[in-house]
Amino acid sequence: MTMQAPERSPAAPDRTRSSDPAYDKARERARALQGLFVHLFVFAAVNGALFLINWATRGPQGDWWFYWPLLGWGVAVVIHLATTFLPVFSPEWVERRAARTTGRPASR
Repeated sequence: MTMQAPERSPAAPDRTRSSDPAYDKARERARALQGLFVHLFVFAAVNGALFLINWATRGPQGDWWFYWPLLGWGVAVVIHLATTFLPVFSPEWVERRAARTTGRPASR
């Protein structure tokens, strides 16, 4: 028995090569959000593990060190949040800034 891929209907949209700019922009936005969510998940998992390691091995003095990597990595998470949600870091901002610098109208 051979496995064959189902044939595509000519009317079915090809989502791998879209010529729709709105769809392409939405897909780019979804990828940016996916990257942020992965970063937040890894941040929480690793820092949770560091907390548990610190808690289990802190000794009689009770020294806590887990917050140092938490703070450092937290700065990176804030930067990632800013680049994902603030329009100042968007490709559109680059176009507007280039147009303003050259005195040309921004392309849309």
